[in-house]
Amino acid sequence: MRTMKHARGISALLLTAMFAGSVSAQSFVYPAKGQSPEQQKKDEGQCHTWAVQQSKYDPANPPPVAAAPPPPTTATGTTPGAGVRGAARGAIVGEIVADDAGAGAAAGAAAARGQSRRQHAAQAHQQEQAATQQQHAGAAAYQQARAACLEGRGYTVK
Repeated sequence: MRTMKHARGISALLLTAMFAGSVSAQSFVYPAKGQSPEQQKKDEGQCHTWAVQQSKYDPANPPPVAAAPPPPTTATGTTPGAGVRGAARGAIVGEIVADDAGAGAAAGAAAARGQSRRQHAAQAHQQEQAATQQQHAGAAAYQQARAACLEGRGYTVK
């Protein structure tokens, strides 16, 4: 009977460790004051709840990544009017440099569309990085709160 209880306690600890490990880096909790596996399970559950309240982050249910609305684009992925503005600039330069406004307009339109696509890709990448940093910050705050709670209850957390 004692072996069965011990096995359930270890199973609960392993599940808790797996749960905590999914947040970011795995933390290990040692019952420094000789707490029983049942008491440790209870304390870890209560500390999880407290850490979620303190950090506003639940690793079991992380907030969805809020994507900013994409900027208005054409079918080719450029800002509306980018090609027209580029064509106008290119026509002026083409006329001045080579007496060929048409070739300048075509080159300007292509360059402006390419630049517009690169800007949209860079903005999307920056938004993705910001969302990832926000997720990591929430997970770190949760881990810090959880560790503080467990250490306050006599556990060593590493």
